[in-house]
Amino acid sequence: MTRKSESKLRAGAYASSVGAALLLAACLGVEVAQAQAIMRTPTISVPSRTPTISPTITARAVSVGSGPRTIPTTTVARIPSARIGPTPVLPHVRYSPNLYPSCTAAYRDADGECLAQPNAGGEGSGSGKSGKKAASKGRGSNTPVAVNQRIFAGEFVAEIDGALSVTEADELARRHGLARVASENFPLIGATFGLFRITDGRPTETVRREFAADGSVRSVQPNFRYLLQDQKSATPTEGDPAQYALAKLRLPQAHTLAHGANVTVAVIDSGIDAKHPELANSIADSFDALGSAEGPHVHGTGIAGAIVAHARLMGSAPEARIIAIRAFGGTTGGAESSSYIILRSLNYAAEHGAQIVNMSFAGPKDAVIERAIAATAARGLVLIAAAGNAGAKSPPLYPAANPNVIAVSATDQQDKLFSASNRGNYIALAAPGVDIFLPAPDGKYQMTSGTSFSAAYVSGVAALLLERNYALKPEALRMTLAKTARDLGSPGRDDLFGDGEADAFAAVMAVPADNATPVAAASGTTKREDADKRRDEPGIRAIEQPSLSSTGDKAAISQADRPATR
Repeated sequence: MTRKSESKLRAGAYASSVGAALLLAACLGVEVAQAQAIMRTPTISVPSRTPTISPTITARAVSVGSGPRTIPTTTVARIPSARIGPTPVLPHVRYSPNLYPSCTAAYRDADGECLAQPNAGGEGSGSGKSGKKAASKGRGSNTPVAVNQRIFAGEFVAEIDGALSVTEADELARRHGLARVASENFPLIGATFGLFRITDGRPTETVRREFAADGSVRSVQPNFRYLLQDQKSATPTEGDPAQYALAKLRLPQAHTLAHGANVTVAVIDSGIDAKHPELANSIADSFDALGSAEGPHVHGTGIAGAIVAHARLMGSAPEARIIAIRAFGGTTGGAESSSYIILRSLNYAAEHGAQIVNMSFAGPKDAVIERAIAATAARGLVLIAAAGNAGAKSPPLYPAANPNVIAVSATDQQDKLFSASNRGNYIALAAPGVDIFLPAPDGKYQMTSGTSFSAAYVSGVAALLLERNYALKPEALRMTLAKTARDLGSPGRDDLFGDGEADAFAAVMAVPADNATPVAAASGTTKREDADKRRDEPGIRAIEQPSLSSTGDKAAISQADRPATR
């Protein structure tokens, strides 16, 4: 009996032990499974956002009882982030000209030019849906779509057979689904060019290939876009702050020796207010390459003022003549032009006696304009251009980067580089271009900034040198400006200031005076009516007015005299 009782007691104890063990195992099993669920990285689907997990995750204690177990939940902190992919960039024409070309590095081509932007349609733009998800639904994606911002869509500039009549040129265009917008012969480059536009909606590249294959077509290229290079569309303001640029360039001293008399500067720009008191009697000729009826523009008026202002303000060459060439249209700061219009403008300047061409605009490399610039330089004209206001990361802009052109960057009153100024080994000189006080349309004045005005100041300094010596060749003039420039930045030549800031007085002093007949002058023009009065002022040297010669007297320029590659 005793043994039987002991056996029952042992069996009961064993059963209790097994039950306890099973219960403990069950409890332990629940706890381990829950810990794995907590520590596992959660899979979170957040379209177009990067999920962020809070580093502190607390597991809640679990009680094991007879009722159903509740699986604890964890709250994951999500921090919103920017949408994946760059912000869509609108075409540069909607930006201030100093932003040309405006795009991020991801959307530049091998040459650094802006060529693309994200697709603005479907869910891929601002809807919070990921590009992959949107693509799977067939409703669009944020894959970059090529949008060439440098050209006028559907337009071509083509060299055509010069023997074609207008009717034949129109028929040539119709055969290829094009409309002839304009065409003319350009003596500057000895060729006939036309502007053509697609009319049937076919792909641009298809039309270009078929048109180029026609026997009457010599070459075809896009009609590139050009923009003026001022910093912003400044509202003209009244006032007369000190013109610090005069002292920086040492213009008062230079004006004791020369004023730019009988030197003609072609200003290819927007409309100029010839009635402004600062420009009175300085506009010798004008040409509207656009064929427009627009009034004066703030940019062109300011550029002319930087060169020839002579009332409240003082330009760098107050007695120079201006050929006012309107090539940029629009009544706001965003005036623009094209390859065909720039070609017309350069042709007019070369054919009408300009000795200096000021080009305060910028655009991409352009085969037609490169050809025209080479021909203009070969005729002995001095070409000066704004370096561009696209900033440190911009590729070279043209025409400034052309080796025949003197490229000018901008400095401020502290001799620091204008933050928006382009850099590069093509920069020749620097000149003041920040907070420049200039004339504006309707007799007003403006305060503005940009490499445009730096280039204009240097164009005026070049006019002073040509007055001193009319036989000065373009390359000799360039070397004089470079050797007399005031070094800025790191010692020696650099990509910010070129050879340094222009020094008008040192440059004029370096050129031997020569009262020979000027090489070219605008036909039918006379000296400014107030020129004699200005010479009577104290400190102003009397300058004899040499007789004018016709444009046909211009001597042929030998190959040795052509500007060398920079």
